[in-house]
Amino acid sequence: MKLWSKMIGLSLVAAFVVSALMGCAKQASEAEGTIAKIKKQGKIIAGVKYDLNLFGLKDPASGQVQGLDIDIAKQIAKKVLGDEHAIEFMEVTSKTRIPMLKNGDIDMIVATMTITEERKKEIDFSDVYFTAGQSLLVPVDSTINSIKDLTKDAKVLTAKGSTSAKNVREAVPDAQVMEFENYAEAFTALKAGQGAALTTDNALLYGMAQQDRKFRVLEETFTKEPYGIGVRKGDEEFAKLINETLKELQDNGQYVDIYEKWIGKKPN
Repeated sequence: MKLWSKMIGLSLVAAFVVSALMGCAKQASEAEGTIAKIKKQGKIIAGVKYDLNLFGLKDPASGQVQGLDIDIAKQIAKKVLGDEHAIEFMEVTSKTRIPMLKNGDIDMIVATMTITEERKKEIDFSDVYFTAGQSLLVPVDSTINSIKDLTKDAKVLTAKGSTSAKNVREAVPDAQVMEFENYAEAFTALKAGQGAALTTDNALLYGMAQQDRKFRVLEETFTKEPYGIGVRKGDEEFAKLINETLKELQDNGQYVDIYEKWIGKKPN
């Protein structure tokens, strides 16, 4: 009995030591900062969308992810490591991106994320790198030409964890809002006739309309959506480096080239 108690005691001590060591390792990792962590691992891990044409869309054939967000993320990798290819893209959704950043699964979020006061309580943001406005995607023959045309019977589709659901509920309190895991699922549901409209930022809707000409984007926008790059709370050094990168891209004209390449026009 004494031997058994001693063995249990030793096991508990060992477990405590392992736990303490893991805690110390985590604290050391956090203390060294994101930039040092990136240099040590030899790459940036960026959380991006895989389902948004023009911003972050994965080609099933090549496995490559392409879009405006991807090109911006590559330039940040080039700034930190001197190589735009020293980057790993990890898929995030509107619902998973902040938890993944806070858990350390990714180093930054470059995924059409609107800067909001609520999100600022959890993470920090870079300067604005793209400004969109929320609108509606509808079938080309739809009688909906304004958000005012939505009735209490209209089903509006969007993605979980996005600001879009909150905004449309505020704009049209009677509308039925259906939330899907991501915008690809929401768009599939719209094409299947499960809703009257899909709502998110107009820049994303243009990408969907480009994929399927049976749909159109309303010219009207009812919000202003400034996109920022998300970093962990208090990560001032990394946020400063990202802002320096964004300014350099603006100053040398690369940002205009990236914007025009994907959006099809020069930024306003």
